[in-house]
Amino acid sequence: MKENKNREFKEIVSRTFLKTVSAFANYSGGEILFGVTDDGDAVGITNPEQVCLDIENTINDAIKPKPDFLFSIDRKTKVITLTVKEGLFKPYLYKGKAYKRSDTSTVEVDQVELRRLVLLGENLYFEELPSSNQKLSFKYLLDQLDIKLLISKDSKDIDILRTLGLMNQGSQYNNAAMLLADNNNFPGIDIIKFGSTIDEIEYRKTIFNISVLKQLQEAEDVFSQYYKIEKIEGMERKTRFLIPLEAFRETVANALVHRTWDVNSHIRIAMYDDRIEVYSPGGLPAGITKEDYIRGYVSILRNPIIGNVFFRLDIIEQFGTGILRIKKAYYNHKHQPVFDVTENSVVTILPAENKQGSLTIDEQKIFDILLSRFVLSSSEISKFTGFGKDKVLNLLNNLIEKRYVEKVGSGRGTKYKAR
Repeated sequence: MKENKNREFKEIVSRTFLKTVSAFANYSGGEILFGVTDDGDAVGITNPEQVCLDIENTINDAIKPKPDFLFSIDRKTKVITLTVKEGLFKPYLYKGKAYKRSDTSTVEVDQVELRRLVLLGENLYFEELPSSNQKLSFKYLLDQLDIKLLISKDSKDIDILRTLGLMNQGSQYNNAAMLLADNNNFPGIDIIKFGSTIDEIEYRKTIFNISVLKQLQEAEDVFSQYYKIEKIEGMERKTRFLIPLEAFRETVANALVHRTWDVNSHIRIAMYDDRIEVYSPGGLPAGITKEDYIRGYVSILRNPIIGNVFFRLDIIEQFGTGILRIKKAYYNHKHQPVFDVTENSVVTILPAENKQGSLTIDEQKIFDILLSRFVLSSSEISKFTGFGKDKVLNLLNNLIEKRYVEKVGSGRGTKYKAR
């Protein structure tokens, strides 16, 4: 076993473990193994039964509110396992501070994250909080409801908005309402179309202070300028997209629905000739792992009111992350989308169908070898291609920079695979 985000080793018992108890209780739970070195060697704890009692009393005295936890003792190794469950009454504080796990370390949360924990503890979402602006109009939203759902404009607007969950008790608009209103004070989408290098910007547009529904439409309009091709075949004009429109729409819609809105950061769309990269602010909601997200098995909406409106308008599937729909749009494509998750962002890379000129002949040769899903070392690639090792390393670095290839392992064990 190794330490990870949900497992920590402690060779001895000291009060530093209390920060990790706070982190596990605030987020996805985890276990602390006492009597295990940082390298994972079991050295055991003397008199583990008494130590368990001491740990329990320490937690009860130091962590507020009291978290849910249990112990187990390995009688052979005398290793104590403290399992902490994610709690319902967040935030769980140690000395007045809340903590979270960052890879294998425990760190204090910032003020933004602390506010999120408070909301979770009260079973509230940021989008449910009262809007700072109560003078809102909803022409674009109501027009879309009329077009997609045939909801008559003669219906009482106030009843429609209340049904959609855009008004709190007392008939106050909430943040979800402001996000869907014709004008709002939230960040939006920053789109950049690059030329042959990142130093060459062909086009830039920032879409903000308008309904998130209209942001999606305007982003699609920019997308069509660069990735829509019309070709005359015989007597017919046929249209195709270098990147599936469904995949782009799903990616941007997911970013709008799942992003954190309490940070002043735009969704960033970087457009290249051979791909589009979409960066959504905020990591994954609590309760979803990177693996769950990429496989498309689990969806927890960070903004369920916005998600419900997008679902009603048939923009997203309410019970899917959209990953499966993006993959489906690429079913017959040679190059597949790439998904990545960091602590502060969710990244989706959509490759273009027509990649002529994006790779050199030598780069393409290496990429085609790796496309067979082999994981190869630079020496093995050198044997397959006949290229010298220095040339192979230079070409691999180019492919990594272009996001066609990723590195696996380190040092002498370094290998490469196609993304």
